[in-house]
Amino acid sequence: MPGPITLTLPDLEATGRLAGRLAPLLRPGDAVLLEGPLGAGKSAFARALLRALAGDPALEVPSPSFTLVQSYELPSGLEVHHFDLYRLSGPADLTELGWDEARRGVVLVEWPERLGHLRPAQALMLTLAPGGTEEARIATLEGWPDRIQELA
Repeated sequence: MPGPITLTLPDLEATGRLAGRLAPLLRPGDAVLLEGPLGAGKSAFARALLRALAGDPALEVPSPSFTLVQSYELPSGLEVHHFDLYRLSGPADLTELGWDEARRGVVLVEWPERLGHLRPAQALMLTLAPGGTEEARIATLEGWPDRIQELA
């Protein structure tokens, strides 16, 4: 099983390029779990990924901070559900948000530690950390032993 991959993303464009490499690898049932402190770039990565999946760099991608989930039916037919679980206390609240139905598509989850026992075992984990400058990030990816090398 391949180990984690660590990448330096010097700016938002590099974050977008990583999202662009991930987009064609996604399949229905996939989960991408986005970890990192406030301001680490989780929402920026999710926005870049949704735009890459839609093939539309101008796609309006609002943060789900207050709605908790934003759903997208993409031109390819792929459904993507972007969850921001920061305000949730735990997994009990996910049923009301349509978690079970969302798992038939792709889920992007910010603050995945709130998933508890609902955390998907076969997820791709992307951890973002500040990288020394305002826009730089350190990205660590793990999971997906059959696909992760395509993101290196």
